[in-house]
Amino acid sequence: MAKRILVVEDNDLNRKLFCDVLKANGFEVEPVADGELALNAARAFAPDLAIMDIQLPNISGLDLISAMKRDVSLHDVPILAVTAYAGKGDEQRIRDAGAADYLSKPVSIGPFMAAVRKLVD
Repeated sequence: MAKRILVVEDNDLNRKLFCDVLKANGFEVEPVADGELALNAARAFAPDLAIMDIQLPNISGLDLISAMKRDVSLHDVPILAVTAYAGKGDEQRIRDAGAADYLSKPVSIGPFMAAVRKLVD
């Protein structure tokens, strides 16, 4: 059975790229463009991994990560944070919020897939 990955990314090109690469590698993917819909989508989809953009309109990816970690049905889902917001101390704040791993944009496919596999295997 294919592992299920929730992709929360507001940028259309990035979301399509992540989803296309994941599907090509045999994963079942649920794309979410609006962070405010992410928690309900995650509950409905029951992902094995969530890939989370940090800079989302209306809600911070950090807030979403924290909310997922507080949600009984989602707290065990590992989260891969992906962000262009990569200043000093940001990685630690993202990990402190509950992300299992972190990649800064632009993302290369090799490291992206290595991070995904590490979290779902």
